[in-house]
Amino acid sequence: MRQALKETREKRGWSQKELGSRIGLPQMHISGIESGKIVPRYDTLLEIVRMLDRDLIMVPRALVPVVQSLVRDHVKDLPGEGEERPLYAADRDEDNPQESRDEV
Repeated sequence: MRQALKETREKRGWSQKELGSRIGLPQMHISGIESGKIVPRYDTLLEIVRMLDRDLIMVPRALVPVVQSLVRDHVKDLPGEGEERPLYAADRDEDNPQESRDEV
């Protein structure tokens, strides 16, 4: 999580000092959190995460791989990015209506 926070901050072009000033923490505190030397309180972590336009969610452990997959798919740089894609495969009949009529 520390690495993800750091990468997100850097993608925004913010220094540790800038992020800290936005939430009222010194740069050294942000550095300590990113390096793992400081374990932030929950409310501080939540504030940092939300400042970086992210959120924390509780997910049943069995669904973690599914959620991670959805996130990876969302951020992938693919041709056609921005197009709506279904989260599940369509039935064969819906994919090729002509084919299903031929079989009947």
